Amino acid sequence: MTSVLDPNASVTLRVGPEQAGQRLDKALALLAGEISRARLQQVIKEGGVRLNGAVASDASRKVVEGDELALVMPEAKPAEPIAQDIPLDVVYEDEHLIVIDKPAGLVVHPAGGHEDGTLVNALIAHCGESLSGIGGVRRPGIVHRLDKDTSGLLVVAKNDQAHQKLAKQFADHGRTGPLQRAYLAIVWGTPRLREGTIDAPIERSNRNREKMMVVKEGRGREAITHIELIERYPPLLKGLDETEPLASLIECRLETGRTHQIRVHMSHIGHPLLGDQLYGSGFATKAVRLPAEAQAALAALGRQALHAAILGFAHPATGEEMLFESEPPADFANLQAALATL
Repeated sequence: MTSVLDPNASVTLRVGPEQAGQRLDKALALLAGEISRARLQQVIKEGGVRLNGAVASDASRKVVEGDELALVMPEAKPAEPIAQDIPLDVVYEDEHLIVIDKPAGLVVHPAGGHEDGTLVNALIAHCGESLSGIGGVRRPGIVHRLDKDTSGLLVVAKNDQAHQKLAKQFADHGRTGPLQRAYLAIVWGTPRLREGTIDAPIERSNRNREKMMVVKEGRGREAITHIELIERYPPLLKGLDETEPLASLIECRLETGRTHQIRVHMSHIGHPLLGDQLYGSGFATKAVRLPAEAQAALAALGRQALHAAILGFAHPATGEEMLFESEPPADFANLQAALATL
């Protein structure tokens, strides 16, 4: 069956009542599902969309129910990211791989709006042509990624063999091997259980293409997060849960690795991350209940309170089990310290 993602294959889509009256680009985004609106706008500009048999070049044109849209996705153009001298916090490096402690604010790979100044640009400068897939792959050596505003550990392959073997481990999600990924998250309130599992599939939102959302079983992609309560703020008093917790420190271990998974799952159970403007905007007013020092620390954080603290995997060449740990950066630690005084 032809997919909307297949390059150079024409896929016919029909406008239904849900898309009627929408702009062409928005209607396509709703119908195509897996393709961003920004990407579809580019495809429209390049003549890759036909409306009732005629090329449609105006993304703002309104569609009506019954309109037939033919979409042809062009071949992806090979990227040629440039080398840039961007400082890297290298935790470990050998001829096969490099482990980086990524700072918050650093984008992992070039994309729309971030064509340079990324981790890939820094890696090209640091590693030269030893990175896997160099000269044609948009994410040379990148096996997994972290959101721009998430700090912490990330492994990058330096040759194709290492890339393939690491990718296989990440695809297996540690179910049959030693792969480990654990994050520290500061969330609003406290989950009901000290330990638990969130098993809820995720797909991209049709209303906001920047967001992911939990969907019913049978839709989306499998997403499983194991959580454990590490600390709550304020702490339990004399063993009695008499004080409503404002926030908690949670360890989240990934069994799958979907986009924004931890942020989506924690919001889904009613405990979004502090500082998460995308998934926790409804909790913004709760910040006024924090003491002045904690409010200042949260404002200084300026991002979601999420840090990739533990990363473990089997070395792709030797098979040795490797485990790395990263202490939270100063902005995260300062927020922890301020909350601990509640």
